[in-house]
Amino acid sequence: MHKYLLLLAGLASAPVLAQQAPKKPIDHSVYDQWQSIARQRISDNGKYVLYQVRPQQGDAVLYLKTADNKLLRQVSRGDSALFTADSKYAVFAIKPRFQDVRQARIKKKKPEQMPKDSLGVYALATGKLTKYADVKSFQVAERAPVLAFLGVKPAVKDSLKKAPVDTIKKITDRLLEVKKEGALLTVLSLATGQPRTFEAVTDYQLSKAGNKVAFAVAAPKGSKTLKSGLFVYDLASGELRQLSRGKGVYKNLAFDDAGKQLAFTAEKHPEKALIKPFSLYYSDFGRDSARVLLAPGASVLKPGWSPSGFGKLTFSDNGEKLFLGTAPDPIPQDTTLVDFEHAKLDIWNYKDDYLQPMQLKTLKKDLQRNYLAVIYPKQGNKFFQLEDEYLRDSYLAENNNAEYVLAVTDTAKRISMQWEGNTRKQAYLVSTLTGKRLAINPQALKSRFQISPNGGYAVWYDDAAKAWFAYSVASHQTVNLTQKTGVSFADEENDSPTDPEPYGVAAWTKNDEAVLLYDRYDIWKINPKTGLATNFTNGLGRQQKLRFRYHLPVEKQKFIEPGEEVLLLTQNDVDKTWGYYRKPVASTKVPVRLAMAPMTYSNVEQAKHARRYLYTKSSVSQSADLYVSTDLLHETRLSAINPQQKDYNWLTAELVHWTTPKGHVATGVLYKPENFDPSKKYPMVAYFYEKLSDGIYRYQAPAPTPSRLDITTFASNGYLVFTPDISYTVGEPGPSAVEYVNSGVEELKKNAWVDGAHIGIQGQSWGGYQVAYLITQTNMYAAAWAGAPVVNMTSAYGGIRWESGQSRQFQYERTQSRIGGTLWEKPELYIRNSPLFSLPKVQTPVVIMSNDADGAVPWYQGIEMFTDLRRLGKPVWLLQYNGEAHNLVKRENRKDISIRELQFFDHYLKGAPAPVWLDKGVPAVEKGRNWGLEVSSK
Repeated sequence: MHKYLLLLAGLASAPVLAQQAPKKPIDHSVYDQWQSIARQRISDNGKYVLYQVRPQQGDAVLYLKTADNKLLRQVSRGDSALFTADSKYAVFAIKPRFQDVRQARIKKKKPEQMPKDSLGVYALATGKLTKYADVKSFQVAERAPVLAFLGVKPAVKDSLKKAPVDTIKKITDRLLEVKKEGALLTVLSLATGQPRTFEAVTDYQLSKAGNKVAFAVAAPKGSKTLKSGLFVYDLASGELRQLSRGKGVYKNLAFDDAGKQLAFTAEKHPEKALIKPFSLYYSDFGRDSARVLLAPGASVLKPGWSPSGFGKLTFSDNGEKLFLGTAPDPIPQDTTLVDFEHAKLDIWNYKDDYLQPMQLKTLKKDLQRNYLAVIYPKQGNKFFQLEDEYLRDSYLAENNNAEYVLAVTDTAKRISMQWEGNTRKQAYLVSTLTGKRLAINPQALKSRFQISPNGGYAVWYDDAAKAWFAYSVASHQTVNLTQKTGVSFADEENDSPTDPEPYGVAAWTKNDEAVLLYDRYDIWKINPKTGLATNFTNGLGRQQKLRFRYHLPVEKQKFIEPGEEVLLLTQNDVDKTWGYYRKPVASTKVPVRLAMAPMTYSNVEQAKHARRYLYTKSSVSQSADLYVSTDLLHETRLSAINPQQKDYNWLTAELVHWTTPKGHVATGVLYKPENFDPSKKYPMVAYFYEKLSDGIYRYQAPAPTPSRLDITTFASNGYLVFTPDISYTVGEPGPSAVEYVNSGVEELKKNAWVDGAHIGIQGQSWGGYQVAYLITQTNMYAAAWAGAPVVNMTSAYGGIRWESGQSRQFQYERTQSRIGGTLWEKPELYIRNSPLFSLPKVQTPVVIMSNDADGAVPWYQGIEMFTDLRRLGKPVWLLQYNGEAHNLVKRENRKDISIRELQFFDHYLKGAPAPVWLDKGVPAVEKGRNWGLEVSSK
């Protein structure tokens, strides 16, 4: 054949050959490039969209587009983007290059030498992009195209984490520490393009209306041009006024809604003063200087109390009230004491409300604790203390003009948290007009209280009564909202020895006319005044096993408008598909289906002034891409991330059902390689926690694991992965796992394509416990991996969850461990469900991950399992990641464990050669130089 014809023939056949080429299995080198959508927003007019495409590691890209998918601009490393209220500009940070930050860290550069953020401003109509270098922070006015940003200022050394917890003054000083040197503040009206700059600024705040900016200045020592104090700049007039003079700490700058009032806290005490209480300042801009509204020692305050520097200042929407925090003055430190001559200890007392570890965990928060109060600047500084040490948690209504705030207390009822996990609470409505308190419930309840958006009702779910209640501010009457509905509003699938949780509140309608409550499937619309209830979703949910859920789609939306049409995120409880239904809030008709598919949908975000929706959807084989639509029937796809997926062997997912030995109908998910061949045999790994089947259509990007099984990577590499749902019997958490996991595996083994001799199990935390228990009950598994397992419930029962400082007892008596009684009431159940006492039966090789900074599970539980199996001569390995928590946080550690997991199961389930760490181990003298990941040489 002619050479030219041969060349054409070769070119013609090349695409066919390429299409027939086998796809690659995923390996550990691909993680960093896998992308996700983040920080998506739609402009208020619905015409523009922005979103970030973020790799797992590396530089993100910000995309600015029209709603019909026309690309306006892509910005490398764009982050934290916002649209201005007039929908004319996008404002965003521009992060340093990943490699630049990496090199700076390698060179151990100081914080002030690290690469800095920039700021970008993009004009949507003209396409002009303006950049500003070295920006520390920025603010965009809520209702105007006005921007303020602060340059980078010298770093403040944060030594708080290293501070000795016994020296309260040292910690307090660090909490209040501000760098005396300020930075350059730029204020810019985007409409006019006119900037104004101010030097030595330490803090700033734009008004919502964008008409003013307030800022604090710390003038350098000896400066002849700058003055320390608090200033306000009027953008319209260009007037700059100094409202407060003198060096000090200025905090909590707050404008009212219209930008016509300003409040802030400040202390101007000498640097060496032992106590530095704050004062509350106020200005309506009618005087040259801000006046002191509330000073330390004021007669309206409790003796020894002052305005708090940590309390957030908030004006009511009508500008009449100013909410603030007050607090006792800190106890002065005795500076004559010599630190090394005094004992350092923690004293545990059985009468303490909170265990000492909990107190130490919340020490910083407690030092900043302040108590809500209200003051009326326009009414002679009328003042009421709303909270105090007894009543210290309160909630403002969305309409903060409302008379009452809801306050909740568990004071003197906290010790039972040790074994119940939560506390009983009493709730009050506290008047902002008189300070008077109205008790809602005379006896403490296991409840969660909330206040309606307009402030007309307090609502709560009573765990014991298993019902929702509402208390009317107007009538002082309590109404049972759910007793006449005939359905349960508590978790119908609860299998723990504790009161079931409620399904929750969906939303309120305008003026508190109705509250929307969830049952398992449907949404109920209930009048909080009368208790009159109607099934908003017309019973369609329970009839067709559809779970209807709703969230307010517009940012900062407070309630559902009367004429609004709501979009209901829906999951079919049987086949696990997701989609959306719609229904006008005033309609009595059945919700109309818009979409249902084997996909996962996000909540929708709606443009503030247009009927246009932004959302993501994904499937097991399709990344979560971004879509825009006006009705969810016709949509425009805005992104197409992870095109590289087509080159890799992916996975499929299917629901499986079986009947357990006790006759329970069970459900699980079976993941298969995309190139699955039923004529072949495949090893299988079972991964489980409690129930995972609802996530069958969730996209699972290959990623280094925090300790779980990377299902996608395992399936891509020729494994079947089985995730069985587990239901529990109280007192039998271990046998329940046996009932569901083992029976599900046995059912799948009936298929000729399952290699029954090569099945592994993997679990983390509660799943790790179940792995440890399962291998004491059967030898059917060829390999097991247990992350952060508890193996001895008798010793773990009295331990501490160091992450929170809370006792572990509640977990065993009431929640996940499901024993249902104390160690002394049911010792046989603690022993029977503890794998430790049955370890001699183990024949399965097992790897344990147990990290020395685990704050959830005592890491010595993993040591117990390892040393006892070692004593018994069983094949066991322990991975202890230094300084790591319950789930791995550091990416380098996540990558490491991902490699080791696949190596381990490849060896025992596929016959691959053992790596050095598995075969010979890595001695301490080689730590940091040899990781033992290479194949062992015999």
